[in-house]
Amino acid sequence: MASPDSGSPESGPSVVSTTAPVLDRDGVRLTVDEAVATVTLTNAAKRNAQSPALWRALTEVGRVLPGSVRVVLLRGEGKSFSAGLDRQAFTPEGFDGEPSFIDLARGADDELDAAIAEYQDAFTWWRRGDLVSIAAVQGHAIGAGFQLALACDLRVAADDAQFAMRETSLGLVPDLTGTHPLVSLVGYARALEICATGRFVQAAEAERIGLANLVVPGDQLDAAAQDLAAALLAAPRDAVIETKALLQGAVGRSYEEQRRAERAAQARRLRDLAGIGD
Repeated sequence: MASPDSGSPESGPSVVSTTAPVLDRDGVRLTVDEAVATVTLTNAAKRNAQSPALWRALTEVGRVLPGSVRVVLLRGEGKSFSAGLDRQAFTPEGFDGEPSFIDLARGADDELDAAIAEYQDAFTWWRRGDLVSIAAVQGHAIGAGFQLALACDLRVAADDAQFAMRETSLGLVPDLTGTHPLVSLVGYARALEICATGRFVQAAEAERIGLANLVVPGDQLDAAAQDLAAALLAAPRDAVIETKALLQGAVGRSYEEQRRAERAAQARRLRDLAGIGD
């Protein structure tokens, strides 16, 4: 859950949307432009530090997305994508109207488990089979910020991006669904080293080891993410959905099982193209 801290006020270039927000609260804004939804973290003054209220807003975004959306872009205003969990979470008083983490730790096991599960809901829907999600990352992506970027299918990074999993330095573990995609992307040994040391992974290394699909100059980040979204929209939706399902399940299947899955998926596509699908 953790990250270093929120910082001093920051400012930076941002995309101005002409689309009326579908949701705009608790540091999260959702806009929808036909098949593309843009989710923006809007608390630049705190480097988009995260809180339970923000997580609930992100969970709500997943619930209210129109069925027409095929691609979701995730971005942060200001100089940082997200510096992670707001350190106020570690104070005895916590956030206004929220149980403090200290209070949660003193509660019953099932209550603590349920609270963390609720937090995780903000990070789980980004890999839904009917969507492709893209995180556009600039500046810091630390702790919860790193895990939010990892929650997406794809990552485009500015050349100043820095990824770090700082939970262990605070005596905690990454618990916002980031461990599974991290190991899938970079392998167990490198994931362990990144998490256990808490070191910063710079943009160039992130691209080299597979954390980032693409690294671009900072002033080209939004355009690069939009270009990737447009490329994803070029293929028929059902073909992308079937392909994503094949790739997501590949690690858990044997070679022969994957062959069978490919045949079944292709049969569905051929019947659909022939106009005889279900």
